[in-house]
Order: sequence, then C-alpha cells, then structure tokens
Amino acid sequence: MKREVVITGDGSSTIHLPDWDEQYHSKHGAIQEAYHVFIKHGLHHFCHAEQSKNTNQQVSILEIGFGTGLNAFITLLEAEKLNININYFGVEGYPVLTDEIDQLNYPIELNAQSKASLFKQLHKVAWEEKHMISENFSIEKQNRFFSEITEKNMYDMIYFDAFGARVQPELWTESIFLKMYIALKVGGVLVTYSAKGSVRRAMQAVGFIVERLPGPPGKREMLRACKEA
Repeated sequence: MKREVVITGDGSSTIHLPDWDEQYHSKHGAIQEAYHVFIKHGLHHFCHAEQSKNTNQQVSILEIGFGTGLNAFITLLEAEKLNININYFGVEGYPVLTDEIDQLNYPIELNAQSKASLFKQLHKVAWEEKHMISENFSIEKQNRFFSEITEKNMYDMIYFDAFGARVQPELWTESIFLKMYIALKVGGVLVTYSAKGSVRRAMQAVGFIVERLPGPPGKREMLRACKEA
C-alpha cells in the first residue's frame, strides 16, 4: 500500500495512506490532536486524579497503534515536566519504516530539538524488550496485533489510536474493547479521538463508564472511558 509523509494543519507531519484516504494523525494537526486527546484528557486527567489520592506517580501506559511514535515522544516530554515515572508499552502490527521516521519533524515542531536523539531512540531500540529512554521513561514496543492482547489488570491508561472505524471497523468492536477493559487496572482510563456512537456503545457494553468530551481541532467530540470498581 502506498504511503507518503505529509504536513498537517499545525505544521507537524504524519503518514498518509492514499488508498484508504486515511492518515496516522489528524490532518488538522498531528501534534494538536495528540496533546488534546492523549495528554490533556488522558495523562493530565489521570495524574490529577491520582494526586488527589496521594498515590505514587508511577504510570503504566498501553498505546494501541505505536505508529510514528508521536504519542510516545510527547508522553516522554511530559514525564519530565511532571516529574513522574512512565512505563510505556506500544503495540504495532506494521512498524513504520526508517526512511519515513527520518522525514517526521516532531522534535522541531515541539521545540524539543535537544531531545531529537530520544525520539530516534524510541524507534531504534529493539522490539519485545524494555528500554530506559530517559530517567523518567521506559518503553517496550510489541510487534503484534491488537487482537493478541491478553494482559490482565496491568495498565493505568490506554491510548487507543488505531486507524479509524471507517477503514478498519474490526478494531473498534466489543471484542477488542473487552480486551482493553481486562487489560486496565481498576480506576484505569482509556482515551481515543473517536466519538462514534457505535464505539461508545461497544465500550459501554463491556463495562466502561464513557464520557464525551470536546474534540481536538477538526472534531466536535472525543471519548474517555473509565474502568470503575
């Protein structure tokens, strides 16, 4: 399938799949979307809730669709800002190619040129092994399909960033969200850019408490789901 690196509305890059008319991140702004969905309404929300409980800030995150590494890189930067420790797990069935990674401009657009080597390291480290990328951030990349996830009560958060239901509806079903529900700890949170009614109903059917939130630029809403006791 043809793939090409393109520039999104906020100046940051993403990978576009012409045959599907689909891209890895929002065409309205890859970085804007990542911060709004996964950091503001995901990581910051979760950490604020944990601080109110006076618990240790050690967060385990599963990303569904490691892709370009943008969400992982931004989370690494946030771990340093917030002074929290993050264990990050990125699941990807089809890893991005080296020449595509070299065209991504995230360190520049994030004013994080001094961390550019860490972004490259996220992609260069071996799969299926845990690696310390910084003092606050470890990563384990897993080359497998989402349907193969079998962990139980392991993650505090899930970044659900799969390709859209329009092109891959099988990734947004009750069977997949049941795996997500089982993989989360009690009190865990799943965030996604999607706000489709069918997605919300699939989450609710497996036990999630789901709320609609304002979406990133170009989208009216997004979803956040919690696994309550």
